[in-house]
Amino acid sequence: MHGTRPLSGKMLIGGKLVESIDGQWLESINPADESQLGRVPLGSARDMDLAVDAARAAFPAWAALSIEKRSDYVYRLAEAILARTEEFAQVEALDTGNTIGPMRNDVTTAVSRMKFAAGLAYEIKGETIPASPGNIHMTLRVPFGVVGRIIPFNHPIGFAASRIAPAIVTGNTIVIKPSEQSPLSASILAELCAEHLPPGVVNIVTGGRETGEALVRNPKVKRIAFIGSAQSGMAIQKAAAETSVKSVSLELGGKNPLIAFPDADLDRVAAASVGGMNFGWQGQSCGSMSRILLHKDIYDAVLDKILDRVRKIKVGHPLDVGTNMGPINNKAQYEKVLRYIALGKEEGAKLLLGGGRPTGAGFEKGYWIEPTVFGDVTTGMRIAKEEIFGPVMSIMRFGTEAEAIEMANAIDLGLTGAVWTQDISRALRVSQAIDAGYVWVNGVGTHFRGVPYGGFKNSGIGREEGLGELLSYTEEKVINLCNGQIRGE
Repeated sequence: MHGTRPLSGKMLIGGKLVESIDGQWLESINPADESQLGRVPLGSARDMDLAVDAARAAFPAWAALSIEKRSDYVYRLAEAILARTEEFAQVEALDTGNTIGPMRNDVTTAVSRMKFAAGLAYEIKGETIPASPGNIHMTLRVPFGVVGRIIPFNHPIGFAASRIAPAIVTGNTIVIKPSEQSPLSASILAELCAEHLPPGVVNIVTGGRETGEALVRNPKVKRIAFIGSAQSGMAIQKAAAETSVKSVSLELGGKNPLIAFPDADLDRVAAASVGGMNFGWQGQSCGSMSRILLHKDIYDAVLDKILDRVRKIKVGHPLDVGTNMGPINNKAQYEKVLRYIALGKEEGAKLLLGGGRPTGAGFEKGYWIEPTVFGDVTTGMRIAKEEIFGPVMSIMRFGTEAEAIEMANAIDLGLTGAVWTQDISRALRVSQAIDAGYVWVNGVGTHFRGVPYGGFKNSGIGREEGLGELLSYTEEKVINLCNGQIRGE
């Protein structure tokens, strides 16, 4: 199945599916052939203000519900999303360019995370503090009110659905702004939220930069969460602070190192290097292992194994069975990736595979780039320092453990890392020394339910996917019961 009827969706504001006030539309382009895939409303700042007001109006009644009732709502919404897995996956594959298998997994993973959050909400607890005799000092966890969430283009339903749950199960209401590059699944999610949640609890406003900026700057929004690039994250921090004090969490880019020592299983290192690159998303994932640091004694052997695996990657239409990699998500990103490939060659890296457009039928139009591998990459090269967000691997060589750590930490990003060795002492030393928020030892890429995920340095602030994410949607309030002498007596 390569074609589909154009999808025309709507936004969700105050429980109603609506078009934009201005009557403008945002077209979504199929990255495989550059045809129009569908359209959603091009929301304006006025639309966003209405959504925030709707969320604010819905907040008191929603926050007054018991955790049990809010959890039930989240669970029912999760089941409704699960029932439409194939529809979501096909729309997502066409809209993002990502292959169909990972998109199905995005839906089921989001549902799992929603149900996890629904149950974990019972752990949102305060405490008593024995600060003084005769008095009782206790803390409560209370919701912020209206929170905002901005979704990236690479995992639209995965991030939107899973991140709704922690925000609303803790008593907040939410306004979601999907990416303008992959907005179509948001319309399906809007239909389900309208059907299964009270009006105004979840609001979804599609649009461009103006729409997102209106959400970030609205003083009624007390908490902002964002997944995206470091540059966008910094701009959001600045804009949020210009109108009111807000709580901001950011999961940002990564230029993640996989470090392999001579005692590692070389076949597994090669498999982890290619699997961790996330070619099913064309490398368009903040967690992609785009820097492979190989000890000099195993460099040639592992490189050959990596190249053998990359050569077997089948590039093709995202809905085709057996396709391993689709097109880049959008034209701007496509052109960015090509610029970095040119930079790599200019800076002296050795282009070993790929670097151009695939040949053959089906690749005449669209944003296609071959899986690309550079060898002999050094830390001073831009392809080793900057997030490309595309299917470009940089293979690097090190001699000592200290050199590997220095290379891994030589950039201003620090999301994830991986260490491959059979020496447990070395594994602990190196994993602790890497400046990253999440490090695998003899593993790569897998997220585990309840384990916090987030980055160091310019890769973000805050943690998601665990209890900390739920707590981040609450404020701590102190109540003192004064049974003894009070000041002034």
